Amino acid sequence: MKEFRVLSPSAILGYGFPKESFEEGMKRHPDVIACDAGSSDPGPYYLGAGISFTDVAAVKRDLSIMIPAAIKAGIPVIVGTSGGSGATPHLEINRRLVMEIAEEHHLSFKYAEISAEFDKETIRYNLKEGRISPLGPVPELTDKDIDEAVHIVAQMGEEPYMEALKGGAQVIMAGRSYDPAVFASLAITKGFDKALALHMGKILECAAICALPGSGSDCMFGYLYEDHFEVETLSPARKCTTLSVAAHTLYEKSNPYLLPGPGGRLNLHNTTFKQVADNRVAIAGTVFEPTDGYFIKLEGVKNTGYRTIACAGCSDPILISKIDEVKEDVRARVEDNFRDMDMGDFFLDFKIYGRGAVMSMFPNIKNATGEELLIIIECVAKTQSIADTICSFARSTFLHFGYPGRISTAGNLAFPFSPSDAHMGAVYEFNVYHLMKVDDPKQYFPVTFHDVKDGKCSDFD
Repeated sequence: MKEFRVLSPSAILGYGFPKESFEEGMKRHPDVIACDAGSSDPGPYYLGAGISFTDVAAVKRDLSIMIPAAIKAGIPVIVGTSGGSGATPHLEINRRLVMEIAEEHHLSFKYAEISAEFDKETIRYNLKEGRISPLGPVPELTDKDIDEAVHIVAQMGEEPYMEALKGGAQVIMAGRSYDPAVFASLAITKGFDKALALHMGKILECAAICALPGSGSDCMFGYLYEDHFEVETLSPARKCTTLSVAAHTLYEKSNPYLLPGPGGRLNLHNTTFKQVADNRVAIAGTVFEPTDGYFIKLEGVKNTGYRTIACAGCSDPILISKIDEVKEDVRARVEDNFRDMDMGDFFLDFKIYGRGAVMSMFPNIKNATGEELLIIIECVAKTQSIADTICSFARSTFLHFGYPGRISTAGNLAFPFSPSDAHMGAVYEFNVYHLMKVDDPKQYFPVTFHDVKDGKCSDFD
C-alpha cells in the first residue's frame, strides 16, 4: 500500500521535545520532518516588533536536533511561519540559526527560503482593484490602514512549498503559512490526496496536543495512505484516542465541519475516526472543496503607543467590596491631575483578578468576593515616558486613596515586585485582517535557493 510518513517534533518550534520521542520517530523512517514555528495567537506585538515569541536559544536547540537528523536521513525539514510571525525579520532570525547549525555540524544541503511579507504598494494596488475584503467582523481596509501598518504578511498555502521541494530544497524556512500546508506539501507533490494530507497536517501541526495527556512539547507521527491517514504518539506516556483526535480537529475553528484555508476548505461531514491501536487513530472521509477563486489571509499590525503596568495585591475586605467605585474615583483623579498637560490621548485600565472567582459560582451566596485581588494597572500612551508618568501616578493614587470605612492609612495595596512599575514597550494592534484574491497561489511568495557547503554559504557571508 502506498504510504507517506511525517514526523512532527513540536507544536511550535522552540517549545521543545524529548529526544527519546524524536528518535522513536526517526526509527519509523519519515519522509519529511515538518514543524510549525508560529501563530497569531500571542497577539500583534511580535509581528510588529519583528522578534520571536519563542526563545531563540530554545529554537536553536530544536533545529540542532532536527536539521542534522534530516540531512543524515536524506529527507527534507520544513518550517513554516518562521520566527513566530513569518515576516522578513523573523525569517532572518531562523536563517541565522540555520547557518550557525550548518557551520557547527559542517553540513551541506540546499537551503530554500520563502518570503511572505508584502510591500505596501502591492496591497494598495490590490485594494484599488477590489481584490481585498474583510475577514469576519472587521472594517473595510483603507489606504490609511496600509500606511500605518508596520509589517503585512499573508498565509501561504502548500504551492510555494511544493515549488521549493521540486527545486531540490532539503531545508526550507518559510514565512507566514497556513499551518497544515507545512506538513502536506511534500505528500501532495507525490500525488497523495490533498484533503487527507491537509487534514493530517491540521492535526500534526500541534504535535502531541491531540493526545492524552496532551502536550505541545512532544512529538507525533503521521501515516498517509491513499484513502485515509493515521496519527500515532511516540511517547509511552501518551495515547491517541478517537475523542482526543476528533476534538483537536475542531481546534480553533468556528465551524466543526468546514475548515477554511487558502484556495478552499476541508469538508468533514463524512469524516470518520477509528481506533486502530492503543496509541493510534485512523481518519478517513475528508473532502477538499475549492473556493471560487484563490484567497489568502492578510495580517498586518500598527503601532498604537507604549505600555507601562504595575501589579498589586489587595486583601482588605472593605476595599474589595468597593473596588469598582474606588478604581473609577482613581481614574477621575488621574485624568483631572493631567488635564492641563499635553499628554495626548492615553488609555488607563485596572484589570481586577480574583473577584468572585470561586464563590460567584453559588447563586445564593451574598458578597461572593475573593479574599484577595490582583490589580493590574495599565497605561498606554503615545510615548513610553508619558505611559510611565500616568501609570506611576495611578499607582500612587490607588495606594493611598481614601474610601469610606478605611481603617489603616499605611497603604491599600501590596506590591510583589520592586520596582513596582514595568515598562512593556511598544504596543501594536491588528489593523489588517483581510482576505485577498490572487491569480496564482505562488505569485506573492518568492522562493530563493542557496547552496550550503560544509557549513558555509557565500550568499550570507
